[in-house]
Amino acid sequence: MITAKISCSTLRAPFHLVQKLLRMERVPPAASGVRAASTFLHDKAFVDGKWVSAKSGATFEVTNPSTGKVIGNVPDMTATDTEAAVKCAHKAFQSWKKRTAKERSIILRKWYDLVLQNKDELAKVLTAEQGKPTNEALAEVAYGAGFMEWFAEEAKRIYGDIVPSPTSSKRILILKQPAGVAGMITPWNFPNAMITRKACAAIAAGCSVVLKPAEETPYSALALCELAEAAGLPAGVLNVVTCSRDNAPSVGKVLCKDPLVSAISFTGSTVTGKILLEQSASTVKKASMELGGNAPFIVFETADIDAAVQGAMACKFRCSGQTCVSANRMLIQDSVYDVFVDKLAAVMKKELTVGDGFDKNTTQGPLINSKAVEKVESHVEDAVAKGAQVLLGGKRHSLGGSFFEPTLLRDVTVNMRCSQEETFGPLASVIRFKTEEEAVAIANDTSYGLAGYFFSKDLNQIWRVAELLETGIVGVNEGLLSTPEAPFGGFKQSGLGREGSKYGMEDFIEIKYVCMGGIQS
Repeated sequence: MITAKISCSTLRAPFHLVQKLLRMERVPPAASGVRAASTFLHDKAFVDGKWVSAKSGATFEVTNPSTGKVIGNVPDMTATDTEAAVKCAHKAFQSWKKRTAKERSIILRKWYDLVLQNKDELAKVLTAEQGKPTNEALAEVAYGAGFMEWFAEEAKRIYGDIVPSPTSSKRILILKQPAGVAGMITPWNFPNAMITRKACAAIAAGCSVVLKPAEETPYSALALCELAEAAGLPAGVLNVVTCSRDNAPSVGKVLCKDPLVSAISFTGSTVTGKILLEQSASTVKKASMELGGNAPFIVFETADIDAAVQGAMACKFRCSGQTCVSANRMLIQDSVYDVFVDKLAAVMKKELTVGDGFDKNTTQGPLINSKAVEKVESHVEDAVAKGAQVLLGGKRHSLGGSFFEPTLLRDVTVNMRCSQEETFGPLASVIRFKTEEEAVAIANDTSYGLAGYFFSKDLNQIWRVAELLETGIVGVNEGLLSTPEAPFGGFKQSGLGREGSKYGMEDFIEIKYVCMGGIQS
């Protein structure tokens, strides 16, 4: 176990003090076999089991979105650095794929144990670079660790088949084998869990990984590398290449076009996903895309309104609304519209507190950057100009920077930008509908289809609407959906493939048919 000399009171300390404490040496018990580590704030990338700089020596700054202050600098790597990482991963794959499923499982399980032992420190790093409240950061670390545990077990369950042959002299065997090097690009909103959901699936399948974390949140990725190494993951199986926004297109292009990369996995915008798919076509890679969303949140007159309000709070304001499954359009039936809006406003006033993520009273941290604030602000302005009414919030928070007030809009219509585009911020837009058919039509009238939610106590209605919603994930009387055991992914332009669950390794596995002939009965 790696133990940090940081007390719980650190959560409320100024960030410069937290950074200083994070740099304090952590000394593991002698029996653990884990080396001492100097910090979870690594200023180097991780390639082939080594902490490395960019070949050019260039670095870029990582800032705390709550304060705007610089946390530190990490390597600004280029296409050349990425090509080198891919070669290392390809070499490592040749031996990693030969490891037994049980051996891979044991290493993943050790990695899981180390993450849980260091959850507090990992959460502090996450809050510092992403801004979310400490309790949410702790929840994310636990959620991310869940994928380590899940895929540690699933590694041992990659079953093939023996198919009855139509010919007595032949036998038909179906084998499942690792695809090869997996390129990955992960987002800033869940900088721990989105890495484990992808990388642990690929590693469990027997693949090696080259991963580019979001430029806003590289430290969480590098911290996971430290613990992976301590868990015994061989050099080159997990490689993390850090780069700035300027170099991201060229680094992503290498991951998509390099013939040594067999699969690409991306979480981010649909616009970027389409570019990556086009680039990947040149080498016909396996592709897993978790893209944009425009989630409907429907409340029928048959619903428990109080339960629906609590579901809306959990769904809409987690991570300050910066989740791809966040309720983007709240559709409320006419007969309960006013009651729902009034109750939601009251709960928002009571439960939402904006502030620095290290403040124990904070429930709403900052948005990730100024562009995110500008988008939310523009959605509010557009809605108000077209007739919506601001009940709560509606403007930048008095804390300044990238803080925005939790906002509630009523009288929203389907032609407003907040209905047509993914807001990705703390904006609850409430639309009125009259019939079930109208609600379903509005919900499905989008090019996206990631998540959808509805609240109802009518069993017949529950079956009808659950089957009619054109989304890969449906929450019925529930606002929190994500768990390692369930498949995560969308319909339409929300992506390809599924992450998590027993299906989560399929994008990193090739199916091989072996025909054994010449068998004499």
